[in-house]
Amino acid sequence: MEKTYEEINEKIKSGKAVVVTAEELIGLSEEKGLSRAAAEVDVVTTGTFAPMCSSGAFLSFGHTSPRIRMQKVWLNGVSAYAGIAAVDAYIGATEVPDDDPLNKNYPGGFPYGGGHVIQDLVAGRPIKLKALSYGTDCYPRKDIETEISLDEINEAILFNPRNAYQNYNCAVNLSDRTVYTYMGMLRPHMENANFSTSGQLSPLFKDPHLKAIGVGTKIFLGGGVGYVAWNGTQHSPSMLNIDGKEVCGSGGTLALIGDLKQMSPKWLAGLSILGYGASLAVGVGVPIPILNEESAYYAALKDEDLYAPVVNYGTDYPAREGKALCYVSYADLKSGKISVDDREVRTAPLSSIPKAREIAATLKAWILESGFLLTKPVKSLASPEDQIKLNFLNENKEKGV
Repeated sequence: MEKTYEEINEKIKSGKAVVVTAEELIGLSEEKGLSRAAAEVDVVTTGTFAPMCSSGAFLSFGHTSPRIRMQKVWLNGVSAYAGIAAVDAYIGATEVPDDDPLNKNYPGGFPYGGGHVIQDLVAGRPIKLKALSYGTDCYPRKDIETEISLDEINEAILFNPRNAYQNYNCAVNLSDRTVYTYMGMLRPHMENANFSTSGQLSPLFKDPHLKAIGVGTKIFLGGGVGYVAWNGTQHSPSMLNIDGKEVCGSGGTLALIGDLKQMSPKWLAGLSILGYGASLAVGVGVPIPILNEESAYYAALKDEDLYAPVVNYGTDYPAREGKALCYVSYADLKSGKISVDDREVRTAPLSSIPKAREIAATLKAWILESGFLLTKPVKSLASPEDQIKLNFLNENKEKGV
């Protein structure tokens, strides 16, 4: 059984496509068997909503009169990078105001940062813009203080260099003191464990070899339509063999882009992470075409089949010795407790499972009701080894071998 993007898109256009969420596919494959489910289903939708620090937005403010070439820019007191062009800047999700006490009063609260600026922008709230310049003959103005809003500025482009990790650590703390990390507060002596992936709904779990997700893939991003622009930074997809099980490594990531003016504060939420800093929770949903039984197999993997490494953030992770203490299933993580070295440890998610479900359901509705078509990647993001195998298979398939 083989399908093509073109065939699936024609079914979407004619209203005949069968679209299900990743969780619905699990139930369908258990009820009817994988082969039948693969034949019946055309698209599987995924979702994740979690802190994604490597996020931000390019903003083009428009020219003042007289003109200014902005050298330094602040938005609601948060510094934005202005070394791009005269009135363009990039606001990063983790930037904080110049006068933030940071961790001087440990653990710092980080009540406002770049992620909050982005959320305020998409919520339509006025933003205080301050800019300084050294002045030039063509851009004589040296300062400006005003208010802007999202609908007033020329362009606003969400561009996130690293989102939607393929997998992520389950964080514990084996030290004798409480530590504050981007994975939240971790109590000493492994009293708690935090994780940050939506498991059986997570996009790159459902396409671990990156055969469907690549440059140009159209997605749900922040409540609007976005695209995979490139591989994310630190991209290193891998599959591990752990005790005879195929386990996703953590390395696959996506660089994502979309029109901020389409997006919603519901799906782009500023975060304050105690003792660590500011961030942004991002909603991402990716449609997975079911092209054959193999793609259906991975899309139907359950939480019981998906594993996360347990890593000690008390000492090992900061020392860059992030070896796995063990691997635990997402079924156990979501149950509220895991077993590590014969100890029962309470778990808590940093990602929202209900919101991940809502994203997958929303993307499903877009495809069924609004004619959201799939885009075939123009460049694969697979690992070099996987891509060599994929090229070989494709070349031989074209030759009829």
